[in-house]
Amino acid sequence: MKKKVLFLMAVSTLLMAQSEKEFIGKGNGYGGELKVNVKTKGEKILDLELLSHKETSPVVKRAFPILKERILKEQTPIVDSVSGASYTSLGVKRAVAQALKSAGKDYGTITMKTNLPEQPIAYLEAVNTDIVIVGGGPAGLAAAISAKEAGANNIILIEKLDILSGNGKFDMNFFDMINSEAQKANGTFDTVESFIKDKANKMDTIERTKAQAEGAFVLDKWLRGMGIELNHNYGLRNHMAEKNAYAGEEIQDGLEKKVKELGIDVRTGTKGLDLVIKNGEVVGIKVQNKNNFYDINAKAVVLATGGFSHNKDLLAKYASGSETLATSNQMSATGDFIPVFEKNNLKMENLDVLSIFSFILVPSRDLTGGGNDYVLVNQEGKTFLKDKPTSMERAKSIEAQTGSYAYYIYDQNLYESFYRLQKHTDLELHTKADTIDELSKKLNIPLESLKASTENLKKEGPYYGAKVQSAVHMTKGGVVADEKTRVLDNDGAVVKGLYAAGEVTSTSAAYSGAVVFGRLAGEEAAESLK
Repeated sequence: MKKKVLFLMAVSTLLMAQSEKEFIGKGNGYGGELKVNVKTKGEKILDLELLSHKETSPVVKRAFPILKERILKEQTPIVDSVSGASYTSLGVKRAVAQALKSAGKDYGTITMKTNLPEQPIAYLEAVNTDIVIVGGGPAGLAAAISAKEAGANNIILIEKLDILSGNGKFDMNFFDMINSEAQKANGTFDTVESFIKDKANKMDTIERTKAQAEGAFVLDKWLRGMGIELNHNYGLRNHMAEKNAYAGEEIQDGLEKKVKELGIDVRTGTKGLDLVIKNGEVVGIKVQNKNNFYDINAKAVVLATGGFSHNKDLLAKYASGSETLATSNQMSATGDFIPVFEKNNLKMENLDVLSIFSFILVPSRDLTGGGNDYVLVNQEGKTFLKDKPTSMERAKSIEAQTGSYAYYIYDQNLYESFYRLQKHTDLELHTKADTIDELSKKLNIPLESLKASTENLKKEGPYYGAKVQSAVHMTKGGVVADEKTRVLDNDGAVVKGLYAAGEVTSTSAAYSGAVVFGRLAGEEAAESLK
């Protein structure tokens, strides 16, 4: 009887040890502290739940599911980070490790380096498809959707990061769209002709400007057909999802959802390396996924690989002086195909032209600011800009200040006039104070200097301040494509089988233009199959 009781007690103890338990861990991501709930059963990790965070929404909602899948599969927090979300990944992995330490499993210090065994190099068999799209940002996703809508069935989209949507997912404003429902609600009736007149420029042929205008005229209808609604219009052609909601997150979430619904073969973590060219015709792309190398043979290739804002060597080569500036662009914007264009005699133009955004937050790199009624001071509380500086002059002036940053100071009037300022204050990315005295203490700026510099602001608070730099936001030069997005060689001839859209091209257009020309590239690539 005694043995039976002991046996039952042992079984009971074992069952209790195998019962499900939950542990909460904390880690610091890019934006600050995050918390993860880890559900376990014995030594098995059953589930992860992100309880709270201060990460950028477009990043964390894409990265966490990937990281969760990796941790559950490997049953350890020591897994590869999600590229494009390195610091968010580190925060999550550290939170999981802390939770598991409470459960009795110590993984030691989690660092950026995982020390995982390196996989051997493998050269795989080629893959065949009709269209391959290189780059999963706004242009690439638009190209994939439009190619499918135009009748192409076999489409592969590759993206070198583990997450999609490029820099577009962060954008507040979707500008240069005409004939939108939001415009009509405002009583604004924009036309293709007025767009062409306003946007004609030296960087684009008039044919490309016309193609952009025609694409912009039907863009809102196309987006709404996918459930993407930009309902707030301001400043003629600027659009947000709502008055208090960014356009980028709405658009990119919708494009990714549509790509998934269409069953398009999306391969993240896969980098385009080179073009496959036979007899002057582009017939595929060479790619790399970790240590696996293979070719994707295709009847048409669409390049949507972005610019080179994150490549300091290329910035130094083509826009000397800009390489010392920060960038607000994605870590993937490294101009991987510029050497490929050079090697294959493809035409490139305007590589020295940059889009420099006036203010990004330090250190988070969020685009910030709004309006003109602000004061810019250095750490000593003094103004330093000359009147009406160019974007590069402003950037270099800020760079020359103590710490290579400045403070963007403003009052309640400006706060109430611009949503981005309200959002960043709510997120505690801007500092709020009731008086200038309080603001000087919070920002550690000498009071008398700050008072003298801000005498033109409202006499009553609250006041706001943020540490800022200027940044290279986009590179505007790249490979030359015609009005049908066909890539040209240095003789001006069309390169058969190759199309390009977005920041990889030489273009004055930006976010909406990437979607317009991406959509056109997909249509043209699909048409070439017929």
